[in-house]
Amino acid sequence: MRSSHRLAWLANRCSAKRRSANQSTRIFSIRINAVPINRNIVADVLDRIRGDLLERYRTIRFGGIDDDGPIGRRGEQAAARLLRQKRLQIVAESESDRGGEIDLIAVDRRARTIVFVEVKTLATTKPGHPADRVDDQKQARITRAALRYLKRKRLVGTPCRFDVVAVWWPRDSPRPQRLEHYPAAFEAAGQWQLY
Repeated sequence: MRSSHRLAWLANRCSAKRRSANQSTRIFSIRINAVPINRNIVADVLDRIRGDLLERYRTIRFGGIDDDGPIGRRGEQAAARLLRQKRLQIVAESESDRGGEIDLIAVDRRARTIVFVEVKTLATTKPGHPADRVDDQKQARITRAALRYLKRKRLVGTPCRFDVVAVWWPRDSPRPQRLEHYPAAFEAAGQWQLY
């Protein structure tokens, strides 16, 4: 075969490849354009993915919530997550001794304060505020438990405050409906008050 024939043959072959590539591209583009895409469905899927990624980030950054746990425990975990988002460092959960139980103990580094947190979770849709359940007797028990904790850790004299976190968590809901944080909700109460 002469060189001119080779060049012609090669040129024909390359143009045939180009034609077949163009045809397949055209067929491919026709198939893509033939499929109707509902933009609302795509937006819903993207929103769901965005929400899942945001929830994963919050779980990694601020702590997770055990979906199989009792409602009170889930409320405490949601409250701990809220406090971490507010830049408080959780140092103890469900701290109890014979003086009573404290749901969460946190440290506010900016204010250099120890924060004793009582979490109240309301699982029903009945009217009423969860924080109303922290009455004078409960405040006295929390104060006694806080004083015992401060003595045990040799922190007597450190500024502290008592917060309440109210959680509304309907029984059928996978996440809390509402969370409210009340800083310095009450003063030390009872016979052995802190100063």
